[in-house]
Amino acid sequence: MGTIEPGRPRDGEHRPDAAAHGDRAAWGELLAKHRGRLRRMVALRLDRRLLGRVDPSDVIQDAYLEASRRLPEYLSESAPMPLFLWLRYLTAQALQTLHRRHLGAQARDAGREISIDGGRIPQATTAALAAQLLGHDTRASEAAIRAERKLRLEQALNRMDPVDREVLVLRHFEQLTNGECARVLKLSESAATKRYIRALRRLKEILTSLPGDAAESWK
Repeated sequence: MGTIEPGRPRDGEHRPDAAAHGDRAAWGELLAKHRGRLRRMVALRLDRRLLGRVDPSDVIQDAYLEASRRLPEYLSESAPMPLFLWLRYLTAQALQTLHRRHLGAQARDAGREISIDGGRIPQATTAALAAQLLGHDTRASEAAIRAERKLRLEQALNRMDPVDREVLVLRHFEQLTNGECARVLKLSESAATKRYIRALRRLKEILTSLPGDAAESWK
């Protein structure tokens, strides 16, 4: 797997005032800009039991419909959160609703969720994280070794502090900036940085303990 870089600062956000005045093209442009990042978020957090039944694009579509409906409310706030984080919040709500619709009581396991943004969101599954970290080598000769490494990595990730694991997910896989990560987790930027460094150190220890070159992929 190639080098994974944490999220870098994006171009400055601007309030979608043009969209509020009926410019559908401007609104569509803003939504398209963020679709890739939101799709990564949904793919990581979608319950594995729903694979093949639900596509991340469907979740994002529901969130975008809600965003269009609530745009005047967003613009009326004196200090609204950055547009991407607002869309991410609505996408998290849409994903939570979908889980409850399809899985019922099974989706309300507190161990499957983490509290952020004043609400709750499904955690990224350790299976999805392990698959990302190990890459996509599907050679038959490596299948047994890969399966063993994936199992051990999942077990190790499960032992990490949930917030530390969430920091890694936000920074590396969702590619949020440190500032965005801090705001999502309601931490100061310095606290978010410290959590990230600690989590990264712990993850490197985990990867180093695995057979093969898993640690190399994180450099």
